[in-house]
Amino acid sequence: MFRNIPTVTKNLLLVNILVFLAALILSQQGISLEQWGGLYYFKAEEFHVYQFVTYMFLHGGFAHLFFNMFALWMFGCVIERVWGPKRFIFYYIICGVGAGLCQEIVQFFNYGDLPVPSITIGASGAVYAILLAFGMTFPEERIFIFPLPVPIKAKWFVCIYAAIELLSAMSSSADGVAHIAHLGGMLFGFLLIRYWRKHPYSGANWGAAGNIFGNMKQRFEQHKPTGRQGSSYTSTTTRETDMEYNARKKARQDEIDKILDKIRKSGYDSLTKDEKQRLFDASHER
Repeated sequence: MFRNIPTVTKNLLLVNILVFLAALILSQQGISLEQWGGLYYFKAEEFHVYQFVTYMFLHGGFAHLFFNMFALWMFGCVIERVWGPKRFIFYYIICGVGAGLCQEIVQFFNYGDLPVPSITIGASGAVYAILLAFGMTFPEERIFIFPLPVPIKAKWFVCIYAAIELLSAMSSSADGVAHIAHLGGMLFGFLLIRYWRKHPYSGANWGAAGNIFGNMKQRFEQHKPTGRQGSSYTSTTTRETDMEYNARKKARQDEIDKILDKIRKSGYDSLTKDEKQRLFDASHER
């Protein structure tokens, strides 16, 4: 199964796990990787710029590591296969750095010149950005959330998580979790995705998926539907009834679900040319 994980996601999983094991071993020798690579408040003497990157690969315990890596594996595999490795790693790092920046800004307004003893660590900001990317790319995809007994759409999944983090950040309880960093990762992710949707062929390279999308750009524009958004017509003089429209929308969603299942089982490269085109069309619907 591990060999079917796309390259960047696989390497991120490996690096995080190896760093966690190294931190455990070094801690037995009295050496703390957190003290070196964790993100300090920028007015602290221990602060260094490189910590905006290194803090993403450190975790406070096995549970912290497990849940972050599980979400990275579950959603990162799909997003990397759709976007390609270059855009995916660019998105991951930028959102992780953005999460750290948001945490620093909030600390500045809360503490000013006062010393802040806490250290921010963890990949959660970047992982929350990946959750957002999945929800924005496949908003109608249904997923399970424990302990809910029924699946919910990805867009509501993202909204629930964002609401929980916002409420937690606004509460006065000090639970030791950097909720603002989580929200910051999602904020930077949202801004990046919005920018890429307005400028789909600029910025970071799309990688393999981008090459496919670029080659199909002209055909996509030529076959862009007219009339009701998201609708297609077999005749310029015949309009769909609401029942026909809803039935066709459901059929299209069922088709996308099958494509996503195929990606999970066999990888993005197993898709046919038509399936890749349909996936592209679905991810750019408004």
